[in-house]
Amino acid sequence: MTDKKKILIVDDEKDIVETLQFLLESENYLCVSAFDGEDALFKAKNEKPDLIILDVMLPKINGYKVCRLLKFDAKYKNIPVLMVTARSQEEDKVIGEETGADEYITKPFDIQKLLDTVNLYINKAH
Repeated sequence: MTDKKKILIVDDEKDIVETLQFLLESENYLCVSAFDGEDALFKAKNEKPDLIILDVMLPKINGYKVCRLLKFDAKYKNIPVLMVTARSQEEDKVIGEETGADEYITKPFDIQKLLDTVNLYINKAH
């Protein structure tokens, strides 16, 4: 049994997933990844991560819908969701907030800021 916190990274760009996974694992987190919205929902429900980093533009089911489905389910609503997107328009942020996302981070993002945000939510939750 490990006491490492588990983070689900969801992005259809493999290099982004690998970069985040490398950084988070170096911070002593356990990482699980998904490359589309369907897989993200499946893994969120089966892996029960402590936090989800979720891209908006995803194949099959977009990140907004994934977030909404998790946030409106009593079993998963307390998992912090950090939405990451290349879309920085104000209306995108509003949609992100309406779906229940805890944070909205635009690409390209500052790695240290992302790590600080992850640490903040992980420590707040436990």
